[in-house]
Amino acid sequence: MIPVKVREIAYDILMNPVLLLIDENELKALPIWIGPFEAHAIALALQGFSLDKPQTTDLLKALLDRLESRLSMVVINDVRDGTYYAELHIWHHGQQLVIDSRPSDAIALAIRAEAPIYLTEKVAQDSLAINELLSEELQEDIKELLSNKNFEDEKKALH
Repeated sequence: MIPVKVREIAYDILMNPVLLLIDENELKALPIWIGPFEAHAIALALQGFSLDKPQTTDLLKALLDRLESRLSMVVINDVRDGTYYAELHIWHHGQQLVIDSRPSDAIALAIRAEAPIYLTEKVAQDSLAINELLSEELQEDIKELLSNKNFEDEKKALH
């Protein structure tokens, strides 16, 4: 398995959120398109920010704590027809439980629980070299996107 970390939530040209997972050496990245609510949950977790009303991720973390369980790791374990799949690996009273999850939910929980995130070899095959992500054409698209006022409004909405 390949350890990864969340680099950031980026946005594609149509302003769809893209979760960027990078390997330890920061040579490869795996982009996963996610929904806006999931992006919001991950962004809050990355910033260590909690809302007055707990989100689903906070609820899951509280349940794990209350049940004297811990999230030992998240594994992005499969991709089928462009859809990624994940597993939560939970230790509960000396037993490991494996529960299927959407990658976005699993990652948001992993950040809150300070648990490592891994990719299987199969999923890692979809990773791109960082320099591929930062091609000249893409850099121009990003510059244009960053100069767009709507991007700033969308970015502020996440905070």
